[in-house]
This record gives sequence, C-alpha cells and structure tokens, in this order.
Amino acid sequence: MGAGHDHHGAVANAAQRHRGRLWAAFILLAVFMLVEGVTALATGSLALLSDAGHMFTDVLGIGMALAAIAATRRGERDPQRTFGLYRLEVLAALGNALLLSGVAVYVLIEAVRRFGDPPEVRTGPMLAVAVLGLLANVVAFALLREGAQESINLRGAYLEVLGDLLGSLGVIGAALLITVSGWWWADPAVAVAIGLFILPRTWRLGRAAVRILVQAAPEHLQVTAVHDRLTAVPGVAEVHDLHVWTLTSGMEVASAHLIMCPDAEVGAVLAAARSALHEDFHIDHATLQIEPGVAPGACGRVEW
Repeated sequence: MGAGHDHHGAVANAAQRHRGRLWAAFILLAVFMLVEGVTALATGSLALLSDAGHMFTDVLGIGMALAAIAATRRGERDPQRTFGLYRLEVLAALGNALLLSGVAVYVLIEAVRRFGDPPEVRTGPMLAVAVLGLLANVVAFALLREGAQESINLRGAYLEVLGDLLGSLGVIGAALLITVSGWWWADPAVAVAIGLFILPRTWRLGRAAVRILVQAAPEHLQVTAVHDRLTAVPGVAEVHDLHVWTLTSGMEVASAHLIMCPDAEVGAVLAAARSALHEDFHIDHATLQIEPGVAPGACGRVEW
C-alpha cells in the first residue's frame, strides 16, 4: 500500500506567478552580459571579463528556473516521465559549474600573468559599462526579491544577482583606481578577487548537482534520524528499505516499508508517518508500503 503527499505543483505555481519578472530579469542580464563581455575584450579589462562570467551564472540560474517551469508542465503531460523533467535543472547546474570553473581558472591564470606586465586598460568604457551593469543587477535584484521568498529556484537566482552586485562594485572600484592613480594592477587584482569569489560557490553547485544525480541522501538530512522518527510513529513496529533522495533542488523524496503492530489502523499510521516526514524533515513526497507484523524478509527485502 502506498501513500504520498506531493508539493511539486505548489513549487511550480510559485515560480509560475513570477514568470513575467523572471523573463524580464533574464533578458536584462543576458543583454548586459553580452555588453560586458564585448567591452571587456575591447578595453582589455580582465576584471570586466570576470564580472561578465559571473553575470553568466545569473543568466543561467534564471534560465534554469524558467526551464523548470516549462519542464514541469511538459513532464506532467507525458505518462512515461513519471518524475517529470525536474532533473534537467540539475544537469544544467552541473554544466554551469563545469563551465564557470573553466572561466574562473582562466581568469586567475591570466591575472597572474598580467601582474608581471599589466597591459593598459581603457578605463572610460570599462567604468561606463560597469556602472550600467550595476544598475542592471539592481533592477534584477528588485524583480526577483518577492519571488525568492516562495521558490528555491528563484532564491538561487536572487542570491546570484546579489553576489554579482559585489562584482560590479569591484570593477567600478578598479576603474576609478586606475583612472586616479594609474595603478594598472588594480584590474587583475579585482579579477582575482571575483574569480576566487566564484570558484567555491561553483564547486559547491557542482557537488550538490552530483549528489542529486547519484541519488545520495540530502546533506542536511540524516537517514538514521528519519528511520528513528518513523519507528516512533504509533502503530509502527519496524522500518526497513528506507530510501531518501532529492529529485531536484528543494524536492526531497522518501520511500519506506513500515511493519505495523497487529492492532494498528492503516489510515492512522499512514497519516501520522506522512505528518512526521513533513513536519520534522520537510519531505512532502513519500511512498510508504504498509506490511502486517511479519519479519522483514517476508516481503522480499532488496539490499540497496
């Protein structure tokens, strides 16, 4: 006998309500990402190129949120995709992590080379584009702020934009410092700072994506604690074949076999078990198989 409580629709609806704002932020940041990239190549500013790379993470993060909305609806229409297309977001996150790691490493290597022989940087266009980029991030920040309270996808994009604000301020500072003092090393120094800021976050993103793809239990959740909590549900004698994994960001899933006490009532046990998973672990999608009071081996235990 199975039981589940699905909140995927609620997550999709939260993002759906803010789809217009997502598209506005996506287009705005995509345009300025291209402007920053082209200007960085034209002016020779490594700091501006690094900031354009960071803005790319913003664009990709928002694009992933938009893709998740479309994938949710498309996956629900295909009976063969029983888990929808939520994993596309995870694959995109892994690709994002790999690409941004390469960009950050390139920026760091190039910055080290420039410290020895810093090239001249055209600070006028660099400063103008950095200021415009800062304004674009402020607008995107305002567009995403409300939705970040409701959806983890939007929250991730919101935090990326917040981080990019710091990068834009760094580029502006470098441009002003070069203009006032002529210290050309300020450009590679800011590029190094942005690169070092991006790398740890990129690696965490990649590691989180890999954990989801190999169906490891969420880091914030102890499987033994879930086991003990389900065992403590009134009417449950034993719990086995417990599995907990993440379908996509913010969507934890569990399955378990519950051996009931002889006098327990099935409906009450299922309701109490679902409530325990929701309230204690925020697991809102669970498949629970109820078994009579028999030895675990009697139901064909699977050792994985």
